[in-house]
Amino acid sequence: MRPLDILREASERIHRSVRGMAGTDAAGGDYGRGAGGDISKAIDVAAEGAVLEYLREVEFPCTVLGEECGRVEIAGGGPYVVMDAIDGTANAVRGFPFYCSSLAYAEGYSLGEITAGVVKNLATGRTYWAVKGKGAFADGSRIRAGRGEEGYTILGLNLSGATPELLERVRPLTESAHIRHMGANALEMAVFSEGLMDAFVDIRDKIRIQDIAAGYLLVREAGGLLLDADMRPLDADLGYGTRVSFIAAADAEAADYVASKINGALGGI
Repeated sequence: MRPLDILREASERIHRSVRGMAGTDAAGGDYGRGAGGDISKAIDVAAEGAVLEYLREVEFPCTVLGEECGRVEIAGGGPYVVMDAIDGTANAVRGFPFYCSSLAYAEGYSLGEITAGVVKNLATGRTYWAVKGKGAFADGSRIRAGRGEEGYTILGLNLSGATPELLERVRPLTESAHIRHMGANALEMAVFSEGLMDAFVDIRDKIRIQDIAAGYLLVREAGGLLLDADMRPLDADLGYGTRVSFIAAADAEAADYVASKINGALGGI
């Protein structure tokens, strides 16, 4: 089976395994700290378990890098499946309908070597996927990053746990755009890739690779730019200790807009 087919079916297995859990007592609990450093909840454990069971069932040779389970070799190991089985766990536990699964396939140990990615909105069932060099799609339709009407800039901005210094740096953005953040970076990157935001900014140096691996490919294949905090093309290794900042922009003009507000400078786009 193609990696994309594996990721799509694994996403469906997650959807079935957690259906009805969100917003109930069954979603929560404390299952210790996962490999990514956060407290694992029952819904996280159920979702990851569904993926691992499926990969073993079909004997798909890979090395899973899961946010909760850590590094797991399947069928002797192989290329990487980067998994955040539930992105937006706090939303899912509360029943706030904005959470997803995020699965990516990487032929090597870096973001730039991701060749397939799937993000599934677990609240609605909408599925986003991308294959390197072949575009990005949502429920079968091609999607493209794009800018909205002039004067109505919509900007995603993750400020969770931001320092006072960071808040001051991004303040000009909050004064000149309609700000959005819903608590699931992978799903917000997917929404951005549909052309529903002009840019999505997270420069806290806190985001784990599992959170953005599939979104990374979606943004790029949708024609968007994905930059680091120095406004250079984003790349990073897939290690558990890796933390990144990123700016997703619909085009160079949108990237320049963000850079001008945060006193950055475009470099090497």
